[in-house]
Amino acid sequence: MSTPAPAPAIHIPPNHTLHLESTTHILLKPTDAFLNPAQEFNRDISVAVIRTWSEVYAEEKRERWAGKRKRREEKGGVGRKRRRVGEVDLPGAAEAVEDAEPAAEEEEDPQPEQDTPTSSQPANTYRPHRFTLLEAFSATGLRAIRYAKEIPLLRYVVANDLSAAAVESIRRNVEINGLGAEEPALGATGGEGEEAGEGEGVNVGEESAEGEKPTPAPNGTAAPRASLVRVQQGDARLALYAHTTLQNRYDAVDLDPYGTAAPFLDAAVQAISDGGLLCVTCTDMGVLASTNYSEKCFANYGGVGVKAEFCHEAALRLVLHAISTSAARYGRTITPLLSLSIDFYVRIFVRIRTSPLEVKHAASRTGTAYVCSGCQASHVQPLGRHLPDARGSGFKLAQGPPQGMGEHCPECGGRYHLAGPMWIGPLHERAFVQRVLAHVRTEGEGYGTQSRMRGMLTVAAEELEVPFYFTPGALAGLFHCVCPSLIEVVSALLNAGHECTRSHACAGSIKTSASRAEVYDIFRTWIRGHPVNMGKVKEGSPTSKLLAKEPKKEADFTPHPDFHAKFEGIKLVRYTAEKWAPGTRSKM
Repeated sequence: MSTPAPAPAIHIPPNHTLHLESTTHILLKPTDAFLNPAQEFNRDISVAVIRTWSEVYAEEKRERWAGKRKRREEKGGVGRKRRRVGEVDLPGAAEAVEDAEPAAEEEEDPQPEQDTPTSSQPANTYRPHRFTLLEAFSATGLRAIRYAKEIPLLRYVVANDLSAAAVESIRRNVEINGLGAEEPALGATGGEGEEAGEGEGVNVGEESAEGEKPTPAPNGTAAPRASLVRVQQGDARLALYAHTTLQNRYDAVDLDPYGTAAPFLDAAVQAISDGGLLCVTCTDMGVLASTNYSEKCFANYGGVGVKAEFCHEAALRLVLHAISTSAARYGRTITPLLSLSIDFYVRIFVRIRTSPLEVKHAASRTGTAYVCSGCQASHVQPLGRHLPDARGSGFKLAQGPPQGMGEHCPECGGRYHLAGPMWIGPLHERAFVQRVLAHVRTEGEGYGTQSRMRGMLTVAAEELEVPFYFTPGALAGLFHCVCPSLIEVVSALLNAGHECTRSHACAGSIKTSASRAEVYDIFRTWIRGHPVNMGKVKEGSPTSKLLAKEPKKEADFTPHPDFHAKFEGIKLVRYTAEKWAPGTRSKM
Protein backbone atom coordinates (compact mmCIF):
# COMPACT_ATOMS: atom_id res chain seq x y z
CA MET A 1 0.00 0.00 0.00
CA SER A 2 1.39 3.38 -1.01
CA THR A 3 2.07 6.03 1.59
CA PRO A 4 -0.26 9.04 1.56
CA ALA A 5 0.91 11.83 -0.70
CA PRO A 6 0.35 15.48 0.13
CA ALA A 7 -2.91 16.85 -1.19
CA PRO A 8 -2.51 18.24 -4.74
CA ALA A 9 -3.28 21.81 -5.58
CA ILE A 10 -7.07 21.88 -5.47
CA HIS A 11 -9.30 24.88 -5.70
CA ILE A 12 -11.04 25.17 -2.33
CA PRO A 13 -14.37 27.01 -2.68
CA PRO A 14 -15.52 29.43 0.04
CA ASN A 15 -16.80 27.77 3.25
CA HIS A 16 -15.07 24.51 2.30
CA THR A 17 -12.17 22.72 3.97
CA LEU A 18 -9.84 20.10 2.54
CA HIS A 19 -9.67 16.86 4.53
CA LEU A 20 -6.82 14.40 3.86
CA GLU A 21 -6.90 10.76 4.94
CA SER A 22 -4.48 8.15 3.66
CA THR A 23 -4.55 8.31 -0.16
CA THR A 24 -7.73 10.38 -0.35
CA HIS A 25 -8.62 14.04 -0.06
CA ILE A 26 -12.16 15.39 0.10
CA LEU A 27 -13.84 18.77 0.29
CA LEU A 28 -16.14 19.47 3.24
CA LYS A 29 -18.45 22.31 4.15
CA PRO A 30 -20.49 22.93 7.35
CA THR A 31 -23.76 21.80 5.75
CA ASP A 32 -22.12 18.87 3.98
CA ALA A 33 -22.62 15.17 4.58
CA PHE A 34 -21.61 13.61 7.90
CA LEU A 35 -17.94 12.77 8.48
CA ASN A 36 -16.47 11.71 11.82
CA PRO A 37 -12.64 11.88 11.94
CA ALA A 38 -12.76 9.45 14.88
CA GLN A 39 -13.82 6.75 12.43
CA GLU A 40 -10.44 6.75 10.65
CA PHE A 41 -9.53 3.54 12.46
CA ASN A 42 -12.80 2.03 11.24
CA ARG A 43 -11.97 2.94 7.66
CA ASP A 44 -8.35 1.75 7.95
CA ILE A 45 -9.31 -1.64 9.36
CA SER A 46 -12.04 -1.96 6.71
CA VAL A 47 -9.59 -1.39 3.87
CA ALA A 48 -7.20 -3.97 5.29
CA VAL A 49 -9.89 -6.61 5.92
CA ILE A 50 -11.67 -6.19 2.58
CA ARG A 51 -8.37 -6.26 0.71
CA THR A 52 -7.33 -9.48 2.48
CA TRP A 53 -10.74 -11.07 1.94
CA SER A 54 -10.64 -10.17 -1.77
CA GLU A 55 -7.35 -12.03 -2.11
CA VAL A 56 -8.77 -15.09 -0.33
CA TYR A 57 -11.94 -14.89 -2.45
CA ALA A 58 -9.92 -14.72 -5.67
CA GLU A 59 -7.73 -17.64 -4.59
CA GLU A 60 -10.80 -19.78 -3.90
CA LYS A 61 -12.22 -18.99 -7.32
CA ARG A 62 -8.89 -19.77 -8.96
CA GLU A 63 -8.83 -23.17 -7.23
CA ARG A 64 -12.34 -23.96 -8.49
CA TRP A 65 -11.38 -22.82 -11.99
CA ALA A 66 -8.29 -25.01 -11.93
CA GLY A 67 -10.27 -27.97 -10.61
CA LYS A 68 -12.88 -27.71 -13.37
CA ARG A 69 -10.21 -27.41 -16.03
CA LYS A 70 -8.39 -30.45 -14.68
CA ARG A 71 -11.60 -32.50 -14.78
CA ARG A 72 -12.15 -31.47 -18.40
CA GLU A 73 -8.64 -32.48 -19.36
CA GLU A 74 -9.12 -35.84 -17.67
CA LYS A 75 -12.26 -36.36 -19.77
CA GLY A 76 -10.22 -35.64 -22.90
CA GLY A 77 -12.16 -32.60 -24.10
CA VAL A 78 -13.31 -29.10 -23.39
CA GLY A 79 -16.60 -28.80 -21.58
CA ARG A 80 -19.42 -26.54 -22.50
CA LYS A 81 -19.32 -23.23 -20.69
CA ARG A 82 -22.45 -22.81 -18.61
CA ARG A 83 -24.52 -19.96 -19.95
CA ARG A 84 -25.60 -17.22 -17.56
CA VAL A 85 -28.84 -15.30 -17.65
CA GLY A 86 -28.57 -12.62 -20.30
CA GLU A 87 -25.65 -14.22 -22.14
CA VAL A 88 -25.76 -15.07 -25.82
CA ASP A 89 -23.73 -17.53 -27.84
CA LEU A 90 -21.18 -15.85 -30.10
CA PRO A 91 -19.39 -17.36 -33.09
CA GLY A 92 -16.49 -19.55 -32.05
CA ALA A 93 -17.92 -20.72 -28.74
CA ALA A 94 -17.07 -24.33 -27.97
CA GLU A 95 -19.92 -26.81 -28.06
CA ALA A 96 -19.57 -29.61 -25.52
CA VAL A 97 -21.32 -30.87 -22.46
CA GLU A 98 -20.10 -30.18 -18.93
CA ASP A 99 -21.14 -32.13 -15.87
CA ALA A 100 -23.53 -30.33 -13.57
CA GLU A 101 -21.93 -28.78 -10.51
CA PRO A 102 -23.11 -29.42 -6.94
CA ALA A 103 -25.90 -27.26 -5.53
CA ALA A 104 -23.42 -25.13 -3.64
CA GLU A 105 -21.72 -24.15 -6.88
CA GLU A 106 -24.99 -22.82 -8.26
CA GLU A 107 -24.95 -20.23 -5.50
CA GLU A 108 -21.60 -18.86 -6.57
CA ASP A 109 -21.38 -15.27 -7.62
CA PRO A 110 -22.56 -14.86 -11.21
CA GLN A 111 -20.36 -11.81 -11.73
CA PRO A 112 -17.56 -12.24 -14.27
CA GLU A 113 -14.47 -13.83 -12.83
CA GLN A 114 -11.78 -12.05 -14.82
CA ASP A 115 -11.01 -8.75 -16.43
CA THR A 116 -11.29 -8.36 -20.15
CA PRO A 117 -8.10 -9.82 -21.60
CA THR A 118 -5.65 -7.61 -23.42
CA SER A 119 -3.55 -8.41 -26.44
CA SER A 120 -0.58 -9.12 -24.15
CA GLN A 121 -2.48 -11.84 -22.24
CA PRO A 122 -2.92 -15.30 -23.72
CA ALA A 123 -6.53 -16.41 -24.00
CA ASN A 124 -5.93 -19.36 -21.66
CA THR A 125 -4.37 -17.29 -18.88
CA TYR A 126 -6.36 -17.00 -15.65
CA ARG A 127 -7.02 -13.43 -14.58
CA PRO A 128 -7.82 -12.82 -10.88
CA HIS A 129 -11.44 -12.22 -9.93
CA ARG A 130 -12.29 -8.57 -9.39
CA PHE A 131 -15.10 -7.99 -6.92
CA THR A 132 -17.99 -5.55 -6.66
CA LEU A 133 -18.92 -3.68 -3.50
CA LEU A 134 -21.85 -1.60 -2.30
CA GLU A 135 -21.29 1.09 0.31
CA ALA A 136 -24.88 1.72 1.32
CA PHE A 137 -24.31 4.89 3.39
CA SER A 138 -21.56 6.75 1.59
CA ALA A 139 -22.09 10.30 2.99
CA THR A 140 -19.00 12.20 1.73
CA GLY A 141 -17.73 9.25 -0.31
CA LEU A 142 -14.46 9.11 1.63
CA ARG A 143 -14.72 5.40 2.39
CA ALA A 144 -15.74 4.42 -1.16
CA ILE A 145 -12.93 6.47 -2.69
CA ARG A 146 -10.40 4.87 -0.37
CA TYR A 147 -11.66 1.43 -1.37
CA ALA A 148 -11.23 2.34 -5.05
CA LYS A 149 -7.71 3.66 -4.53
CA GLU A 150 -6.33 1.15 -2.04
CA ILE A 151 -7.82 -2.26 -2.92
CA PRO A 152 -6.24 -3.65 -6.11
CA LEU A 153 -8.86 -6.33 -6.86
CA LEU A 154 -11.86 -3.99 -6.68
CA ARG A 155 -13.85 -3.91 -9.93
CA TYR A 156 -16.10 -1.08 -8.80
CA VAL A 157 -17.76 0.27 -5.68
CA VAL A 158 -21.29 1.69 -5.68
CA ALA A 159 -21.45 4.75 -3.41
CA ASN A 160 -25.09 5.08 -2.36
CA ASP A 161 -26.79 7.66 -0.17
CA LEU A 162 -30.34 8.83 0.35
CA SER A 163 -29.45 12.52 0.68
CA ALA A 164 -29.21 14.62 -2.49
CA ALA A 165 -26.64 16.87 -0.81
CA ALA A 166 -24.54 13.82 0.10
CA VAL A 167 -24.68 12.53 -3.48
CA GLU A 168 -23.53 15.94 -4.73
CA SER A 169 -20.66 15.81 -2.22
CA ILE A 170 -19.70 12.29 -3.34
CA ARG A 171 -19.61 13.29 -7.01
CA ARG A 172 -17.43 16.30 -6.21
CA ASN A 173 -15.01 14.24 -4.14
CA VAL A 174 -14.83 11.44 -6.71
CA GLU A 175 -13.94 14.02 -9.33
CA ILE A 176 -11.16 15.72 -7.35
CA ASN A 177 -9.61 12.31 -6.65
CA GLY A 178 -9.34 11.57 -10.35
CA LEU A 179 -11.94 8.79 -10.38
CA GLY A 180 -14.73 10.55 -12.20
CA ALA A 181 -13.54 10.29 -15.81
CA GLU A 182 -14.65 7.27 -17.81
CA GLU A 183 -11.94 4.85 -18.83
CA PRO A 184 -11.77 2.85 -22.06
CA ALA A 185 -12.39 -0.88 -21.95
CA LEU A 186 -12.16 -3.41 -24.76
CA GLY A 187 -15.69 -4.32 -25.68
CA ALA A 188 -15.37 -7.10 -28.24
CA THR A 189 -12.18 -9.00 -27.57
CA GLY A 190 -11.63 -11.74 -25.06
CA GLY A 191 -14.19 -12.96 -22.58
CA GLU A 192 -15.37 -12.48 -19.06
CA GLY A 193 -17.17 -15.10 -17.07
CA GLU A 194 -16.71 -17.81 -14.54
CA GLU A 195 -14.30 -19.67 -16.75
CA ALA A 196 -13.17 -17.04 -19.19
CA GLY A 197 -9.61 -17.18 -20.40
CA GLU A 198 -9.71 -20.82 -21.49
CA GLY A 199 -9.57 -20.11 -25.20
CA GLU A 200 -13.31 -20.53 -25.69
CA GLY A 201 -13.66 -17.20 -27.50
CA VAL A 202 -16.73 -16.22 -25.51
CA ASN A 203 -17.40 -12.52 -25.10
CA VAL A 204 -19.91 -11.47 -22.48
CA GLY A 205 -18.91 -7.85 -22.26
CA GLU A 206 -18.64 -5.55 -19.24
CA GLU A 207 -21.35 -5.75 -16.62
CA SER A 208 -23.11 -2.61 -15.46
CA ALA A 209 -23.87 -1.62 -11.87
CA GLU A 210 -27.35 -3.11 -12.33
CA GLY A 211 -25.98 -6.42 -13.58
CA GLU A 212 -26.91 -5.79 -17.22
CA LYS A 213 -24.44 -6.45 -20.01
CA PRO A 214 -24.15 -3.70 -22.63
CA THR A 215 -23.82 -4.41 -26.30
CA PRO A 216 -20.19 -4.96 -27.29
CA ALA A 217 -18.57 -2.17 -29.26
CA PRO A 218 -18.31 -2.89 -33.00
CA ASN A 219 -15.07 -3.97 -34.68
CA GLY A 220 -13.26 -4.41 -31.35
CA THR A 221 -13.14 -0.67 -30.68
CA ALA A 222 -12.89 0.72 -27.19
CA ALA A 223 -16.16 1.08 -25.31
CA PRO A 224 -16.64 3.41 -22.32
CA ARG A 225 -16.40 1.90 -18.86
CA ALA A 226 -17.85 3.50 -15.73
CA SER A 227 -15.68 4.87 -12.97
CA LEU A 228 -14.35 2.70 -10.15
CA VAL A 229 -16.76 4.67 -7.95
CA ARG A 230 -20.34 4.60 -9.23
CA VAL A 231 -22.55 7.11 -7.46
CA GLN A 232 -26.27 6.58 -6.94
CA GLN A 233 -29.01 8.11 -4.79
CA GLY A 234 -31.65 6.04 -3.04
CA ASP A 235 -32.80 4.18 0.02
CA ALA A 236 -30.21 1.61 1.16
CA ARG A 237 -32.81 -1.13 1.50
CA LEU A 238 -34.04 -0.65 -2.05
CA ALA A 239 -30.46 -0.63 -3.30
CA LEU A 240 -29.93 -3.99 -1.59
CA TYR A 241 -33.23 -5.66 -2.46
CA ALA A 242 -32.65 -4.77 -6.13
CA HIS A 243 -29.57 -7.05 -6.06
CA THR A 244 -30.83 -10.24 -4.45
CA THR A 245 -30.93 -12.48 -7.53
CA LEU A 246 -28.08 -14.83 -8.39
CA GLN A 247 -27.27 -12.80 -11.48
CA ASN A 248 -26.65 -9.43 -9.87
CA ARG A 249 -25.53 -9.88 -6.27
CA TYR A 250 -22.64 -7.84 -4.91
CA ASP A 251 -19.51 -9.58 -3.72
CA ALA A 252 -19.32 -7.33 -0.66
CA VAL A 253 -21.66 -4.96 1.17
CA ASP A 254 -20.62 -2.32 3.70
CA LEU A 255 -23.26 -1.08 6.18
CA ASP A 256 -22.08 1.87 8.26
CA PRO A 257 -25.19 3.85 9.21
CA TYR A 258 -25.66 6.37 11.98
CA GLY A 259 -26.93 4.20 14.85
CA THR A 260 -28.11 0.65 14.28
CA ALA A 261 -27.74 -1.41 11.11
CA ALA A 262 -30.56 -3.76 12.16
CA PRO A 263 -33.19 -2.51 9.64
CA PHE A 264 -30.84 -3.30 6.74
CA LEU A 265 -29.61 -6.78 7.69
CA ASP A 266 -32.44 -8.72 6.02
CA ALA A 267 -31.75 -7.09 2.66
CA ALA A 268 -27.97 -7.24 3.05
CA VAL A 269 -27.73 -11.01 3.67
CA GLN A 270 -29.67 -11.62 0.44
CA ALA A 271 -27.65 -9.20 -1.71
CA ILE A 272 -24.25 -10.87 -1.23
CA SER A 273 -22.78 -13.56 -3.46
CA ASP A 274 -21.80 -16.94 -2.06
CA GLY A 275 -18.64 -16.53 -0.01
CA GLY A 276 -19.04 -12.76 -0.10
CA LEU A 277 -18.33 -10.30 2.69
CA LEU A 278 -20.73 -8.31 4.88
CA CYS A 279 -19.26 -5.41 6.89
CA VAL A 280 -21.49 -4.00 9.64
CA THR A 281 -21.09 -1.05 12.00
CA CYS A 282 -23.50 -0.33 14.87
CA THR A 283 -22.94 2.76 17.00
CA ASP A 284 -25.90 2.34 19.38
CA MET A 285 -23.79 0.99 22.24
CA GLY A 286 -26.18 2.49 24.78
CA VAL A 287 -28.68 -0.07 23.55
CA LEU A 288 -26.31 -2.97 22.92
CA ALA A 289 -24.01 -2.73 25.94
CA SER A 290 -26.43 -1.98 28.76
CA THR A 291 -29.77 -2.99 30.22
CA ASN A 292 -31.19 0.53 30.12
CA TYR A 293 -33.03 -0.11 26.84
CA SER A 294 -33.55 -3.87 26.90
CA GLU A 295 -36.85 -3.61 25.02
CA LYS A 296 -35.17 -1.60 22.25
CA CYS A 297 -32.27 -4.06 22.13
CA PHE A 298 -34.70 -6.95 21.70
CA ALA A 299 -36.62 -5.09 18.99
CA ASN A 300 -33.43 -4.39 17.01
CA TYR A 301 -31.35 -7.50 17.58
CA GLY A 302 -33.70 -10.21 18.87
CA GLY A 303 -31.96 -10.40 22.26
CA VAL A 304 -31.21 -8.40 25.41
CA GLY A 305 -27.85 -7.25 26.74
CA VAL A 306 -26.07 -7.80 30.03
CA LYS A 307 -25.26 -5.58 32.99
CA ALA A 308 -21.70 -6.72 33.51
CA GLU A 309 -18.13 -5.70 32.77
CA PHE A 310 -18.12 -7.90 29.64
CA CYS A 311 -21.09 -6.03 28.14
CA HIS A 312 -19.10 -4.92 25.09
CA GLU A 313 -18.37 -8.50 24.08
CA ALA A 314 -22.04 -9.31 24.61
CA ALA A 315 -22.84 -6.43 22.23
CA LEU A 316 -20.78 -8.11 19.50
CA ARG A 317 -22.56 -11.38 20.09
CA LEU A 318 -25.99 -9.75 19.90
CA VAL A 319 -25.22 -8.21 16.50
CA LEU A 320 -23.81 -11.50 15.20
CA HIS A 321 -26.99 -13.23 16.39
CA ALA A 322 -29.09 -10.73 14.42
CA ILE A 323 -27.03 -11.32 11.26
CA SER A 324 -27.09 -15.10 11.73
CA THR A 325 -30.86 -15.32 12.16
CA SER A 326 -31.46 -12.98 9.21
CA ALA A 327 -29.24 -15.14 6.99
CA ALA A 328 -30.72 -18.44 8.21
CA ARG A 329 -34.17 -17.50 6.91
CA TYR A 330 -32.78 -17.74 3.39
CA GLY A 331 -30.72 -20.91 3.86
CA ARG A 332 -27.54 -18.94 4.38
CA THR A 333 -24.95 -19.13 7.15
CA ILE A 334 -22.32 -16.76 8.52
CA THR A 335 -18.64 -17.14 9.37
CA PRO A 336 -17.29 -14.27 11.52
CA LEU A 337 -13.88 -13.23 10.21
CA LEU A 338 -13.26 -10.35 12.62
CA SER A 339 -15.57 -8.87 15.27
CA LEU A 340 -14.34 -5.76 17.08
CA SER A 341 -15.69 -3.60 19.87
CA ILE A 342 -14.08 -0.20 19.25
CA ASP A 343 -14.58 2.97 21.29
CA PHE A 344 -18.30 3.78 20.88
CA TYR A 345 -19.26 1.18 18.24
CA VAL A 346 -18.89 -2.38 17.00
CA ARG A 347 -17.40 -3.29 13.64
CA ILE A 348 -18.07 -6.79 12.31
CA PHE A 349 -16.89 -8.64 9.19
CA VAL A 350 -18.65 -11.90 8.28
CA ARG A 351 -18.69 -14.14 5.23
CA ILE A 352 -22.07 -15.20 3.87
CA ARG A 353 -22.51 -18.65 2.35
CA THR A 354 -25.49 -20.65 1.16
CA SER A 355 -25.71 -24.01 2.91
CA PRO A 356 -29.02 -25.35 4.26
CA LEU A 357 -27.06 -28.05 6.11
CA GLU A 358 -24.84 -25.53 7.87
CA VAL A 359 -27.90 -23.48 8.84
CA LYS A 360 -28.84 -26.36 11.12
CA HIS A 361 -25.75 -25.54 13.18
CA ALA A 362 -27.10 -22.08 13.96
CA ALA A 363 -29.00 -23.29 17.05
CA SER A 364 -25.85 -24.80 18.57
CA ARG A 365 -24.01 -21.50 17.98
CA THR A 366 -26.78 -19.51 19.64
CA GLY A 367 -27.50 -19.41 23.34
CA THR A 368 -28.64 -17.49 26.37
CA ALA A 369 -26.43 -16.32 29.24
CA TYR A 370 -27.37 -16.45 32.92
CA VAL A 371 -25.46 -13.66 34.65
CA CYS A 372 -25.37 -13.39 38.45
CA SER A 373 -26.61 -10.01 39.65
CA GLY A 374 -24.23 -10.21 42.62
CA CYS A 375 -20.83 -11.32 41.29
CA GLN A 376 -21.33 -11.37 37.48
CA ALA A 377 -20.56 -15.08 37.19
CA SER A 378 -22.02 -16.32 33.91
CA HIS A 379 -23.38 -19.61 32.61
CA VAL A 380 -24.03 -20.07 28.89
CA GLN A 381 -26.95 -22.22 27.70
CA PRO A 382 -26.84 -23.26 24.02
CA LEU A 383 -30.18 -23.57 22.24
CA GLY A 384 -29.17 -26.71 20.39
CA ARG A 385 -26.62 -29.52 20.21
CA HIS A 386 -24.77 -30.85 17.22
CA LEU A 387 -24.01 -34.55 17.57
CA PRO A 388 -22.47 -35.64 14.24
CA ASP A 389 -23.46 -39.06 12.97
CA ALA A 390 -22.29 -41.01 9.93
CA ARG A 391 -24.14 -38.61 7.63
CA GLY A 392 -22.73 -35.50 9.33
CA SER A 393 -26.15 -34.76 10.73
CA GLY A 394 -27.54 -35.20 14.24
CA PHE A 395 -29.07 -32.00 15.54
CA LYS A 396 -30.82 -32.21 18.89
CA LEU A 397 -32.32 -29.94 21.51
CA ALA A 398 -29.93 -28.73 24.19
CA GLN A 399 -30.14 -29.94 27.77
CA GLY A 400 -30.25 -27.54 30.69
CA PRO A 401 -29.75 -25.85 32.98
CA PRO A 402 -25.98 -25.41 32.57
CA GLN A 403 -23.79 -27.59 34.77
CA GLY A 404 -23.27 -26.21 38.28
CA MET A 405 -26.13 -23.76 38.04
CA GLY A 406 -29.05 -23.75 40.44
CA GLU A 407 -31.74 -21.23 41.25
CA HIS A 408 -29.17 -19.06 43.02
CA CYS A 409 -25.52 -18.42 42.22
CA PRO A 410 -23.42 -21.08 44.04
CA GLU A 411 -20.65 -18.53 44.65
CA CYS A 412 -22.48 -15.57 46.18
CA GLY A 413 -26.12 -16.62 46.39
CA GLY A 414 -27.31 -13.91 44.00
CA ARG A 415 -30.18 -14.15 41.54
CA TYR A 416 -29.56 -14.57 37.83
CA HIS A 417 -30.38 -12.15 35.06
CA LEU A 418 -31.10 -13.61 31.64
CA ALA A 419 -29.33 -12.21 28.56
CA GLY A 420 -29.57 -13.12 24.90
CA PRO A 421 -30.24 -15.02 22.75
CA MET A 422 -26.82 -14.21 21.34
CA TRP A 423 -24.08 -15.75 19.20
CA ILE A 424 -21.88 -18.04 21.33
CA GLY A 425 -19.55 -19.27 18.57
CA PRO A 426 -16.12 -17.82 17.70
CA LEU A 427 -15.85 -14.06 17.17
CA HIS A 428 -12.90 -14.30 14.77
CA GLU A 429 -11.30 -16.64 12.26
CA ARG A 430 -7.76 -16.78 13.59
CA ALA A 431 -5.99 -17.67 10.35
CA PHE A 432 -7.72 -14.82 8.54
CA VAL A 433 -6.88 -12.28 11.26
CA GLN A 434 -3.24 -13.34 11.14
CA ARG A 435 -3.25 -12.78 7.39
CA VAL A 436 -4.69 -9.27 7.84
CA LEU A 437 -2.04 -8.60 10.49
CA ALA A 438 0.70 -9.76 8.13
CA HIS A 439 -0.59 -7.33 5.50
CA VAL A 440 -0.58 -4.42 7.97
CA ARG A 441 2.95 -5.25 9.09
CA THR A 442 4.38 -5.40 5.58
CA GLU A 443 2.28 -2.94 3.58
CA GLY A 444 0.56 -0.75 6.12
CA GLU A 445 2.68 2.40 5.98
CA GLY A 446 -0.23 4.33 4.50
CA TYR A 447 -2.65 3.60 7.36
CA GLY A 448 -2.89 6.56 9.71
CA THR A 449 -3.79 4.26 12.62
CA GLN A 450 -1.31 1.51 11.78
CA SER A 451 0.06 1.12 15.32
CA ARG A 452 -3.40 0.64 16.80
CA MET A 453 -4.37 -1.73 13.99
CA ARG A 454 -1.35 -3.92 14.74
CA GLY A 455 -2.17 -3.94 18.43
CA MET A 456 -5.86 -4.78 18.14
CA LEU A 457 -5.32 -7.39 15.43
CA THR A 458 -2.59 -9.03 17.51
CA VAL A 459 -4.95 -9.35 20.47
CA ALA A 460 -7.84 -10.57 18.28
CA ALA A 461 -5.63 -13.22 16.64
CA GLU A 462 -4.67 -14.60 20.07
CA GLU A 463 -8.10 -14.35 21.69
CA LEU A 464 -9.58 -17.54 23.17
CA GLU A 465 -12.84 -18.79 21.65
CA VAL A 466 -14.74 -18.71 24.95
CA PRO A 467 -17.55 -16.31 25.87
CA PHE A 468 -16.77 -13.34 28.10
CA TYR A 469 -13.78 -12.00 30.01
CA PHE A 470 -13.03 -10.52 33.42
CA THR A 471 -10.67 -7.88 34.80
CA PRO A 472 -8.66 -8.34 38.02
CA GLY A 473 -9.61 -4.84 39.13
CA ALA A 474 -13.34 -5.57 39.00
CA LEU A 475 -12.95 -8.83 40.94
CA ALA A 476 -10.73 -7.15 43.51
CA GLY A 477 -13.50 -4.60 44.02
CA LEU A 478 -15.97 -7.44 44.46
CA PHE A 479 -13.77 -9.07 47.14
CA HIS A 480 -12.89 -5.67 48.72
CA CYS A 481 -9.21 -6.64 48.55
CA VAL A 482 -5.97 -5.21 47.24
CA CYS A 483 -5.82 -5.89 43.50
CA PRO A 484 -3.19 -8.46 42.45
CA SER A 485 -1.09 -7.54 39.45
CA LEU A 486 -1.89 -8.84 36.01
CA ILE A 487 1.21 -11.06 36.00
CA GLU A 488 0.16 -12.65 39.30
CA VAL A 489 -3.37 -13.48 38.15
CA VAL A 490 -2.27 -14.74 34.73
CA SER A 491 0.59 -16.78 36.21
CA ALA A 492 -1.80 -18.41 38.69
CA LEU A 493 -4.08 -19.42 35.81
CA LEU A 494 -1.21 -20.71 33.66
CA ASN A 495 0.37 -22.59 36.57
CA ALA A 496 -2.97 -24.33 37.14
CA GLY A 497 -2.99 -25.54 33.53
CA HIS A 498 -5.58 -23.12 32.18
CA GLU A 499 -5.37 -21.18 28.93
CA CYS A 500 -5.70 -17.41 29.05
CA THR A 501 -5.36 -14.46 26.71
CA ARG A 502 -6.38 -10.84 26.57
CA SER A 503 -9.66 -9.60 25.11
CA HIS A 504 -9.52 -6.81 22.54
CA ALA A 505 -12.72 -5.32 23.98
CA CYS A 506 -11.27 -4.09 27.28
CA ALA A 507 -7.85 -3.01 28.56
CA GLY A 508 -6.53 -5.22 31.35
CA SER A 509 -9.01 -7.98 30.54
CA ILE A 510 -8.44 -11.74 30.72
CA LYS A 511 -10.21 -14.52 28.81
CA THR A 512 -9.61 -17.95 30.27
CA SER A 513 -10.69 -21.57 30.01
CA ALA A 514 -10.99 -21.66 33.83
CA SER A 515 -14.42 -21.57 35.42
CA ARG A 516 -15.54 -18.61 37.46
CA ALA A 517 -15.24 -20.69 40.65
CA GLU A 518 -11.58 -21.46 39.83
CA VAL A 519 -10.88 -17.76 39.24
CA TYR A 520 -12.49 -16.91 42.59
CA ASP A 521 -10.25 -19.49 44.31
CA ILE A 522 -7.21 -17.60 42.99
CA PHE A 523 -8.47 -14.45 44.71
CA ARG A 524 -9.29 -16.34 47.93
CA THR A 525 -5.71 -17.63 47.99
CA TRP A 526 -4.42 -14.12 47.31
CA ILE A 527 -6.46 -12.70 50.20
CA ARG A 528 -4.68 -14.98 52.68
CA GLY A 529 -1.56 -12.92 52.19
CA HIS A 530 -3.46 -9.64 51.75
CA PRO A 531 -6.28 -9.70 54.37
CA VAL A 532 -9.55 -7.85 53.81
CA ASN A 533 -10.83 -5.31 56.35
CA MET A 534 -13.98 -7.18 57.35
CA GLY A 535 -15.27 -4.12 59.16
CA LYS A 536 -16.16 -2.66 55.78
CA VAL A 537 -17.94 -5.78 54.53
CA LYS A 538 -21.67 -5.81 55.05
CA GLU A 539 -23.08 -9.00 56.55
CA GLY A 540 -25.11 -11.04 54.06
CA SER A 541 -23.65 -9.17 51.06
CA PRO A 542 -22.23 -11.03 48.02
CA THR A 543 -18.73 -10.12 49.24
CA SER A 544 -19.29 -11.73 52.64
CA LYS A 545 -20.53 -14.94 51.02
CA LEU A 546 -17.57 -15.06 48.63
CA LEU A 547 -15.10 -14.57 51.48
CA ALA A 548 -16.79 -17.21 53.65
CA LYS A 549 -15.82 -20.00 51.26
CA GLU A 550 -12.42 -21.67 51.37
CA PRO A 551 -10.47 -22.24 48.12
CA LYS A 552 -10.67 -25.79 46.81
CA LYS A 553 -7.18 -25.46 45.33
CA GLU A 554 -4.25 -23.30 46.34
CA ALA A 555 -3.10 -20.88 43.65
CA ASP A 556 0.55 -20.62 42.62
CA PHE A 557 1.58 -17.03 41.86
CA THR A 558 5.09 -17.89 40.67
CA PRO A 559 5.68 -15.86 37.48
CA HIS A 560 5.00 -18.10 34.49
CA PRO A 561 7.47 -18.00 31.57
CA ASP A 562 4.65 -17.67 29.01
CA PHE A 563 3.23 -14.50 30.54
CA HIS A 564 5.44 -12.07 28.65
CA ALA A 565 4.80 -13.78 25.31
CA LYS A 566 1.02 -13.77 25.81
CA PHE A 567 0.43 -10.48 27.59
CA GLU A 568 3.40 -8.22 26.91
CA GLY A 569 5.90 -9.22 24.23
CA ILE A 570 6.42 -6.41 21.73
CA LYS A 571 5.08 -3.13 23.01
CA LEU A 572 1.90 -2.50 21.01
CA VAL A 573 -0.84 0.09 21.10
CA ARG A 574 -3.58 -2.42 21.89
CA TYR A 575 -6.07 0.05 23.31
CA THR A 576 -6.66 3.73 22.73
CA ALA A 577 -6.26 6.24 25.55
CA GLU A 578 -8.50 8.73 23.80
CA LYS A 579 -12.24 8.91 24.47
CA TRP A 580 -14.20 9.32 21.26
CA ALA A 581 -17.86 10.10 20.85
CA PRO A 582 -20.07 9.21 17.90
CA GLY A 583 -20.45 12.82 16.79
CA THR A 584 -23.61 14.56 15.64
CA ARG A 585 -25.94 13.22 12.99
CA SER A 586 -26.05 15.20 9.76
CA LYS A 587 -29.05 17.57 9.57
CA MET A 588 -29.47 17.29 5.79
